[in-house]
Amino acid sequence: MQGVERRYDAGGVECVGYYAAGDSAAKVGILLLHEAPGLGPHMRRRADLLAGLGYHAFAADLHGGGQLVQTPAEARVLVGALKADPDLLMARVEGGLRALTEASRLDVEDIAVAGYCFGGWCGLEFARTGVPVRNVSVFHGGLTSERGAAALKTSVLVCVGDADPFSPMDQIRGFQEEMSSAGVDYQLCLFGGVGHGFTDPDIHGAGPGFGYSAKADAGSWSAFVTALGQTPTA
Repeated sequence: MQGVERRYDAGGVECVGYYAAGDSAAKVGILLLHEAPGLGPHMRRRADLLAGLGYHAFAADLHGGGQLVQTPAEARVLVGALKADPDLLMARVEGGLRALTEASRLDVEDIAVAGYCFGGWCGLEFARTGVPVRNVSVFHGGLTSERGAAALKTSVLVCVGDADPFSPMDQIRGFQEEMSSAGVDYQLCLFGGVGHGFTDPDIHGAGPGFGYSAKADAGSWSAFVTALGQTPTA
């Protein structure tokens, strides 16, 4: 199953997302949030896979204009601009959520959020604002935040490797303590010897600490599908 580009407005710019419609009777949608470089083939593949399972999936464009950069330096500039303006960042995520609810005709409560790397941190930040999404899943994304966990209204799944330089073990332990103290329903899938970006087969060569892991990819995907909590047509 293959999706289509879908243009929408978010945070003052035209964004170019990717929508893969699932079963016409599906009652669950998934908002996908991309890695630092932008919306690329990896997120499109994930959207198509989810649509094949029956879910309505929408990969948002957080940078706007369909930007997909090729170097880490370019990605740092784009990410830095969004992190420097938290309201703009949340507007971009909210715009993607709105585009998915409009395309799928589902309510916010029927939408799960799944983010990868930078997008994983964005999804968790979005959930920390109190938006009542179905759940949020973070794949090898950052876990620290100044927002706290008091407003979290949904369950959280985190899939991360213990050799990820962007999510060191002290950060992971701090996240566990934060979630437990706030009474958040969370699940942590920790993969030994696995680095950053382990879900993307094209990640090799990205730099030290990065690496694809077929085992961790399959294990995290299984945990994610289970965390969705119901079949798409139930």
